[in-house]
Parts: sequence; structure tokens; C-alpha cells
Amino acid sequence: RKIWLFWLIYTCLNIIGSCIIGVVIGKTDTKGFPDRKNIGSERYTFCFTVRDSPSWFINVNSWGREDYIKSLSESFRLGDCVIIENPLVQTKEVEKEEKFNPTTTSSYKLLLSENHSVVRIYEADTRLLSLLHLPVKNPQDFYSLGDIVANGQSLDGKIINILAAIKSVGEPKHFATSDRRKGHRCEVRLYDDSESSFTMICWNNESIQFAQSWVPQETVIFASDIRINFDKFRNCMIATVISKTIITINPDTAEANILFNFIRQSPEMLDLDDEMIDQWRSDSINLQTIVDVYTVEQLKMKTLQNEGKPEPFYGIIFAYISTLNIDNEASKVIRNRCVKCHYVINEKTNTCSFCSSTNSLDAGTVPMFASFDLLVDLTDHTGTLHFCSLSDTIAEETLGHTVIFSTTARTGLRVKLLSCKLADPVEACQNLPEKGK
Repeated sequence: RKIWLFWLIYTCLNIIGSCIIGVVIGKTDTKGFPDRKNIGSERYTFCFTVRDSPSWFINVNSWGREDYIKSLSESFRLGDCVIIENPLVQTKEVEKEEKFNPTTTSSYKLLLSENHSVVRIYEADTRLLSLLHLPVKNPQDFYSLGDIVANGQSLDGKIINILAAIKSVGEPKHFATSDRRKGHRCEVRLYDDSESSFTMICWNNESIQFAQSWVPQETVIFASDIRINFDKFRNCMIATVISKTIITINPDTAEANILFNFIRQSPEMLDLDDEMIDQWRSDSINLQTIVDVYTVEQLKMKTLQNEGKPEPFYGIIFAYISTLNIDNEASKVIRNRCVKCHYVINEKTNTCSFCSSTNSLDAGTVPMFASFDLLVDLTDHTGTLHFCSLSDTIAEETLGHTVIFSTTARTGLRVKLLSCKLADPVEACQNLPEKGK
């Protein structure tokens, strides 16, 4: 009886799985892994999530050759209606499956086989497309951006839900890691009735492409299972889209409608020009992606070559701090900065010149924090960089001798320290020209 019952269940599952129609609500990038069976070769995989009703959605996994997986992944996008033929149905191991994949209502998962399964675009069905506007989590279970800021580092590393409006969508940026792997990122600014600007970072290609379709002040998103982290460089909390995250655009919920009405009636929330906010904090720089090494002389030459270009460039310099003047008045070494935009507070008026002009804040309501604000000289065997800025949390963590910097030629040479640590003598020796060793 047990054998017969198992056979019946297995047969029914395969009948159910013979053809599934749904809308794609989540999708990861393709990834390659070493093939244990064929040493020296790789297997590729990606996962997507489909939904065919308000209550039910399921994860679909595919493994196979690089050509097959990449071709399959590129054949559809988030928001497409697809028909899946002949998938293999398996019971999912919840703890294992949902550690990195979206949490689903189904107790099963689908596996695609290169030889037997087919995924193709299905003619758009209005019933299915309407599912794109229903959050996969309880629409009342979310944090406001103000709550996240208020909770601060207590939420560091937590996975939560967010309901917010789109303030701006940055251009996708490409980079290479220290081990020469290529990556990309996109910064999205969010806001709601409790916070005027909050950063969300997209690292995978699918979420970056999806974000390019969002219209500022017209798009509201419900991001389920998004990770919150404390960004040391920005000294604030940020959100990061991960493989578990499912983003619902313009949710059809009462809470989203309230936010819609707010953003339409409060256009002044967008008056804060993101381009004007401290350029050294506008992008969260991944220090691991900075690999170019310069001498002071090479840096000055590159600055001349980049004259007139507004974009900063980044690199590493092995040097020592030749001037560190801490004998100035305390007011010049320690300054108060605005909590919201990190601009220096005007000492005479005790106001933030930026926020006061854009948001009409009263002088007494500007929140601030004390911050180091030092000017240092950096010297190597080729010359000296004068008046480099060492401030905020970097100054607190610093005073070693390996410097990672950012510079722009917009108004001449301007250097901002993003990290300052004691150099490894072997690494420094390997990167210095022969005459400087």
C-alpha cells in the first residue's frame, strides 16, 4: 500500500507539473559552479519564482550547461508571463531551500531539465499580470524608513519588508573586483512620509534592469525579504536587494494607496537634490573593487589628464602622513555635521546651510553629531599631496599609512581618504617602483 500510495502521489505531481502557467515575480542571475562529476568543467544555475494566484507561488531551479542556462535566463524577464512544460516536481527542504531563495507558499519546488523541460513566453493574461501588484508578504508587515533609521544598528543584518516610494534611480555602474571578477551595482533612493532619502543598493543584473523601469515620484515598491545593513562609509543604514528579495511595484493595498496620496500631495519631498549632497558620500564605494596603485606623481599627472571630467577616480597610494596638524583650535579639528546630509553645521547660526535652504528647517531642529575634520599631507618618494581630507568615521578608525583615496579634477586636485591603514611592508615593496624601494 505504501509503495502504491507513493507511486500515486508521484504520478499526480508529475501530471500537475506537466504544464504550469504563471507570471515571473522573482529572478536571480546565472551563476557557475565547478562540476564535481566532470573535473575542470562548470555547471550553471539560476532560480526564478512564478505565481499563478494570489495565494500560491513556487520557486523554479534550473541546472545545466552554460549555453543552455544563459539562453534560458535571457528568454524572459521579471513581469513576463511564462508557460513551463514538463518540470520535475520535488518536495522542498524549507530550511535549505529558503536560505537563499524566496520564501514561497508551496511545499514544493520545480526543477528544469535541459532534455525534457521547456519555458516559453505565454500570451499576457490580465489575471496573471494583476498578480504583479500583490505583495508576497502581509502588506501590513513592513518597516517605515523612519523606523529603520530610528532603530539604527539594532537592525544591522536583519531581513525585513519595506514599503517606500522611488525618489531616484541611479545609472548602473560596472566595476572589477580585486580578483578581476566583473560586477555591477545600481543605487536607488527611496522616501516615504517619515524619511526624505534612504539608499537601496541592487547588485544583481535582474534587479538592476527591473529598477530602470521605475519612475521617480510615480512608483511605490513593497520589497519583501530585503537586507538592512549599517554602512560604515555613509555612517547610516542602507537596504540591499538579495536573492531572497521579491519586489512588488505599485502594490494594490490600502497602505500603498496612503503612500501614493502622500507623494502626490508632498512634491517638496523631492526638493532635496541628491546630486548636491556630499559627493564623497553619494556612492557607497566598495573598497575591495579599488585595485589601481598610484604614486603621488602619477596621481597628479592623471588629474591633469582628467581635467574637466566631473567623475572621480579611485586608487591606492602607499605613502606616509607627513603633516598632521592637531594644534588648531578644537572647533577646526572637530566640527558638527548634519545627521541627514552630513554637511558641516554653520558655527555662527548653528544651522545646516544645505538642509535649511531646501527644507526650511528651524535652526533649533537640526540634528547634528560631532565629527573629526582634519587636513593631512601624504608623501611618497615622488612628491606630496597637500590638504587631504581626513574626517568623520574614517578619521576615527585611522592613522595608519596605506591610503585609499578618491580624487576629481573638477576644480583641481582634491583628495578624500576613504580608508587609512597600516601597510603590509611586502605589499608596499611590491607596488613601489624600483627607485622608491
